[in-house]
Amino acid sequence: MTQRAPDPSGEQQPGSSGPRGTAPPVAIDAGSELDPVHPVELPAPAAGGLTSAEVAERIARGEVNDVPVRSSRSLTEIVRANVLTRFNLIIGVLWVIMLSVAPIQDSLFGFVIIANTGIGIVQEWRAKKTLDGLAVIGEAKPMVRRDGMAAAISTSEIVLGDLVELGPGDKVVVDGTVAEADSLEIDESLLTGEADPVLKRAGDPVMSGSFVVAGGGAFTATKVGREAYAAQLAEEASRFTLVRSELRTGISTILKYVTWMMVPTAIGLIISQLVVKNNDIKDSIARTVGGIVPMIPEGLVLLTSVAFAIGVVRLGRKQCLVQELPAIEGLARVDVVCLDKTGTLTEGGMDITEVRALNGTDEPYLRRVLAALGTSDPRPNASLQAIIDAYPVPEGQAWTVTRTLPFSSARKYSGAAFDEGGGAESVWLLGAPDVLLPEEDPSLTEIEHLNEQGLRVLLLARAEGELDGPGVAAGAVPSALIVLEQRLRPDAGETLAYFADQRVATKVISGDNAVSVGAVAAKLGLPGAEHTLDARRLPTDPDAMATAMEENAVFGRVSPQQKREMVAALQSRGHTVAMTGDGVNDVLALKDADIGVSMGSGSEATRAVAQIVLLNNSFATLPSVVAEGRRVIGNITRVATLFLTKTVYSVLLAVLVVCFQVEYPFLPRHLTLLSTLTIGVPAFFLALAPNKERAHPHFVRRVMRYAIPSGTIAAIATFSTYLIARHHYAGTGALDAETSAATLTLFLVSMWVLAIIARPYTWWRICLVVTMGLAFLIVLVVPWLQNFFALKLVGTSMPWTAVGIAAVASVALEYAWRLVSRRFPA
Repeated sequence: MTQRAPDPSGEQQPGSSGPRGTAPPVAIDAGSELDPVHPVELPAPAAGGLTSAEVAERIARGEVNDVPVRSSRSLTEIVRANVLTRFNLIIGVLWVIMLSVAPIQDSLFGFVIIANTGIGIVQEWRAKKTLDGLAVIGEAKPMVRRDGMAAAISTSEIVLGDLVELGPGDKVVVDGTVAEADSLEIDESLLTGEADPVLKRAGDPVMSGSFVVAGGGAFTATKVGREAYAAQLAEEASRFTLVRSELRTGISTILKYVTWMMVPTAIGLIISQLVVKNNDIKDSIARTVGGIVPMIPEGLVLLTSVAFAIGVVRLGRKQCLVQELPAIEGLARVDVVCLDKTGTLTEGGMDITEVRALNGTDEPYLRRVLAALGTSDPRPNASLQAIIDAYPVPEGQAWTVTRTLPFSSARKYSGAAFDEGGGAESVWLLGAPDVLLPEEDPSLTEIEHLNEQGLRVLLLARAEGELDGPGVAAGAVPSALIVLEQRLRPDAGETLAYFADQRVATKVISGDNAVSVGAVAAKLGLPGAEHTLDARRLPTDPDAMATAMEENAVFGRVSPQQKREMVAALQSRGHTVAMTGDGVNDVLALKDADIGVSMGSGSEATRAVAQIVLLNNSFATLPSVVAEGRRVIGNITRVATLFLTKTVYSVLLAVLVVCFQVEYPFLPRHLTLLSTLTIGVPAFFLALAPNKERAHPHFVRRVMRYAIPSGTIAAIATFSTYLIARHHYAGTGALDAETSAATLTLFLVSMWVLAIIARPYTWWRICLVVTMGLAFLIVLVVPWLQNFFALKLVGTSMPWTAVGIAAVASVALEYAWRLVSRRFPA
C-alpha cells in the first residue's frame, strides 16, 4: 500500500482529503522507528473479506455494529425530560387541588404548564430530527472489503469479521486485529492519553476511537456494537444534551435555592391561611395555592430548552452540526479563535505560477522529475495535485517508483526514489525550503520575497544518499523552487472582520512559512497580521509562550504538539479558546480547546472530537454560531431576571402575609394573568429575539443582582397598597376590592421591570410592552373579563393611590438598577 505524501508545508488540504478524509500525521521524530521508509509494492492481500452470505449470516445472529444513534435522545426521553420535573409535579398536585375547590379560572396555571411543556417537547423533537439528519450527512463511511471488492458503508452496517481498510486520517470505528499493515501508525491518544503514534503490524490489536496518522492497511473486526471499547464513550460524549454549560448549571443552582426558600414559606402560608385566619376552607385553599404557584419559575427551564433547541434548528439550516448543544453557548463565550490557514483562509485548490530551476538543472529533466513525483502518490494532496495538473507523465515514459518517504510534521518534507530506466536511479525530496536549505543559503532571501507576496514555495532537492539514511536531507542539492498560488476564500475577510469587531482575537496557526501565512492574513485584513512568529523560535516555558501568543497573531512552522501547547498556554491566561482544524495533526489541539470546530471534509478523527462540524466546510459559518450563542445567553439572562423577580416578590409577599396575619391578597387567576402579561408572553419573544450582546460569565450573579432588588421593591409596594386598601374598604366585597388594588400596583411595577429589561428599545419591543399594558387595561374595562378574573377597581381614590405607589416603586427600581450596575458589576 503506497503512503500518500501529505502537503510538505504541514497544512492539511481539505480539497484533497479523498473519500476517507486523509490528512498529515502528528509529529514524530525524524529517523526514529516511527518514521519509516517503505517499499511501494503492495503486500499480498490478507483476504478478500467476507462474502455476502457470511454477512447475512452474521446480521441474522445480531453480530452487527448496532450502536445507538449518538446525536440525540429518543422521543420517550424527550417527553420524560420535559414532563417529569420537580416543579411540574408540584404544580400538577396544586392544579388537581384547585380543580376540586375553585372555579376553572383559578386553575388556568395548570393549562399554561401543559401548553408550555408541549411546546418544549415539539421544539426539542424538531431539533432532534434536524440533528439526526445532519449527523447522517456528516457521517464518514469506512471502506469495507466484501466479496473481494472494497466499498464504503455506514458504520452501523459493519459486522463481526469484516475486513475494514485504513488510510491516513481514518478513524478505527470498531475493535479489531490488524490483518494488513503498510507502515501503519495509529494515534491512540484519545483512549490512552499517549500522544506518540504507535506502529502497528499484522496481528496487533486496534481499538475503536483511535485513528491513523500514517501508512495504511486493513483490520478484521473482532468486537462490534456495544462491545467495542469506545462505543459507549462515544455515545455519551456525542449525545444530544442540555447540560454541561454555565447557563444550565446556573439555572439548576437557582432552582435549588428557590426550592429551599419555597418549602418553609409555603408551609407558613398554609398554616396562616387555614389555621390562624380560620377562613372559608375553599377560599383559604385557593389563596394558599395562589401564593405557592408563582414562587416556581417553571417557565425558565422550558424557555432555556426551547432557545437551545431552536438554535440547533437554525444552525442546521446553515449546514452546521452541533454535536453537543452547549457548544453554541461555549463558542459565544470564546475570546480567542485559533485557525489554520489552509481550508480556512484559503481554499483547497492551488495553482503553480512558476518553477525556477536552480544550480543549472535541465528544465526538460526537471519536468520529468515533477511528473514522476505525481505518480508516487495515488491520492495526492492539493500541492501535489497542482504539480500533476501542470506536469502530466509523458506517454510511455513513466519512471518506476522504488521507495517513498512519508511526510512528517517534524521533517516538513517527503521524498521518493525512482528507477529512471537504463540503470539510472535518483532520490528526490520535496518540502519546505527553510528546512531543507541551510540558514545562510542565498536562495532563502529570494524565497522570503515570494513568501511576503503570500505565495507558497516548495523546494525540490536531489539527495545523494538513500531514503532510509539518517541524514538524507544533509547535502541535498537544490534543483528547483515550485511557486504555488493559494486561492483565498471569498468570505474569509468578512469573517475575520466580524471577529475583530466582536473583540475576539484571531490567531492563525499554520505549518506553513510564517511570512507567507502573514502575507495571506494581511491580504484578508487580519488585525496584527504583521506580527508573525516562526514557531520553531517559540519559548518552551508555558508562561513565556502565553505572552508570545498574546503579542503575535500569525504563527508558522507549527508542529501538532505545539498547537496543543499553544491552546494550553492561552487557557492558562484565562482565555476561552476555540480551535478549528480538519487534519489529524489538529486532533490533539481540538480535543484540548474549549470548543473544537471541524470542517466537514476533514478527517473523521477531527470530526469525532469536535463539538461543532461545519458540513459546508465554510469558516464563514462560525459567526452564525457565535451569534446564535450570544442570542441564547443574552436573552436567557434577560428572561431569567423576569422569572426570578416574580419568585422573589412571591416569597416575600407570603412572608409578609404570615407576619401580619392577613389573608393572602391574590387568587391564582390574578397571578396567572400577571405572569402571562408581564413574564410569559414577553419572555417568549425576548428569548427568541436577535441579541448581539457579548456573553459574560457569572450567570447566577448577573441575574440575582437585579432580581433580588426588583422583587423586593415589587413586594413592598404591593403589600403597602394592600394594607392601605384594607383600611380603606369595609363591608361585603372588601377583599375583592383590596385584591384589585394590590393587583394594579403589582402589575404596574412588574411592567416597569419588563420595560427596563426590554432595553435598548426597538419598535417591536415597544409594541410588546404597550400591547401587554393594553391587554391588562382591556381586562379592567370589559365586564365579563372583570368577572372572569375577579378584578374590579372600586372608587377613585384607592386606585389612584395604587398607581402612585407603583410610580414611586418604579423610580426606586430605576435607582436600584443603576446602583447595582455601578456597585456590583458582573
